[in-house]
Amino acid sequence: MLHGYCPPERFLPYLTWTQIAALPDRAHTVIVLPAGSIEQHGPHLPCAVDSVIAAGVVGHALARLPAEVPAYALPPITFGKSCEHLHFPGTVTIDGATLQKTVEDIGESVYRMGFRRLLIVNAHGGQPQVMEMAARELRLRHGDFMVLPHFAWRVPHVAGQYLSEQERRLAMHAGHAETALMMALAPHTVHMQHAVANVPPEFPSKVLSADGRPACAWTARDFGKSGVIGDPLPATPEQGQAILDSLAASWAQGITDLHRMHWIERDARTWGMLHHDGDVLGA
Repeated sequence: MLHGYCPPERFLPYLTWTQIAALPDRAHTVIVLPAGSIEQHGPHLPCAVDSVIAAGVVGHALARLPAEVPAYALPPITFGKSCEHLHFPGTVTIDGATLQKTVEDIGESVYRMGFRRLLIVNAHGGQPQVMEMAARELRLRHGDFMVLPHFAWRVPHVAGQYLSEQERRLAMHAGHAETALMMALAPHTVHMQHAVANVPPEFPSKVLSADGRPACAWTARDFGKSGVIGDPLPATPEQGQAILDSLAASWAQGITDLHRMHWIERDARTWGMLHHDGDVLGA
């Protein structure tokens, strides 16, 4: 079914328009938009990894929420800006401007329904800037709209306790943590018999990259033919379940915080008015 990992009662498209109109507190209800991609993840993981992780983490987080916290998920954005992986079959990439406009249009639809809190949980490392630009545009248009774009992995979780020091510093794609999490979310799509380790070289300048990650723009094939940038070999399903539980718990708390919190609101009547030079009034 369309709701995937999300509890069906927390899946916004399963409501009728009259049910949505009758929701008691739309202004403080959190709408969650998972965002991923379809791109190669080495010979052992499916191309849907980022979309599965975004939808899976969001679904498990919503399942943990108490009934008194109003929050609903939208269907995930499954196509992303994945041009760094386009040399590998299976990658489907869209232009950054197209993705930004898609997020903005979804946000406008959410706002038009009467909701004022939109959380974007993005699991693809190649597009956080696009999500941030879309969120800023929505905020410029609507001074009472809280739009929070955030990376799926950038909340407290336990993955680090399983990773080697080298993996923590240099792994970027299809490595230990992603592989373990996919073992928990979609084990039938993981093919460990084909897994290979491929750790990228450290960046030569400590001034430009303190942790050794590449400071220059890169594509996946720059690091080898496998598409892997890390070491997936030590991953286990038990580790994946622990990582999933910790991510879901953190995101459940984050959704709860977003529901309860107060944020700056600007006068909607003047928020969208511009000076002749393009500066926003009152900015």
